[in-house]
Amino acid sequence: MECKQEEIKERCACTYPGCNKKGKCCDCLAYHLRMRELPACCFPPDVEKTYDRSFEKFAEAWNL
Repeated sequence: MECKQEEIKERCACTYPGCNKKGKCCDCLAYHLRMRELPACCFPPDVEKTYDRSFEKFAEAWNL
């Protein structure tokens, strides 16, 4: 499968300044799972801006 990094980068939900994984979904997901977190695209925009990527914040954001 061909990586569409430039296309994805335009739609990436991450607002973290200087993120070197923007548009690199495989790298982003691997990084956040290693840190016991989820990537920005899993959160509503208002929650994403807090940069709290924890599983707990995910559950709270989606009322789980």
